[in-house]
Amino acid sequence: MYKRILVPIDLQETDDRARCMGLEKAIELCRLYHASLYVLTVVPDMGMPIVANYFPPDAGDKIVVEAENMLHELVGVYVPEDIDVHYLVGQGSIYRRILRMAEKTNVDLIIMPAHRLKLQDYLLGTNTAKVVRHAQCSVLVVRYDDDDSCVFFDNKVARPDN
Repeated sequence: MYKRILVPIDLQETDDRARCMGLEKAIELCRLYHASLYVLTVVPDMGMPIVANYFPPDAGDKIVVEAENMLHELVGVYVPEDIDVHYLVGQGSIYRRILRMAEKTNVDLIIMPAHRLKLQDYLLGTNTAKVVRHAQCSVLVVRYDDDDSCVFFDNKVARPDN
């Protein structure tokens, strides 16, 4: 049913459980359907030239390389070696980049996290809500609660060698 699954990961999130909440479901579905896993993180771009002037010319490239290294490290810890993983780093608006990468890689499913809402989320909308509204493919929203059990963190069985 699914051949390509996209999971955005927020590298700015300090709690690994919250950061990786979509991975557990993605791994389960990748194994079930023999699908490829596309992990994506989105970093800010320099935006307006006036902002870019305050940074060295190669700052944007360094941010992308560092994000890719962090993504590889995180996936190396939590994603089993039998999963076919593709790494993606985008720059700019989070939900727009998720949608663009989903189209570019022709994914069948996007797995999005759902955090507890803050006041600004009610006013502006969340990235998850925007992806659900505008995606051309199916979107699975994964809720995370502090009390929820998570195989990655509770049993340490995400990697077959553990």
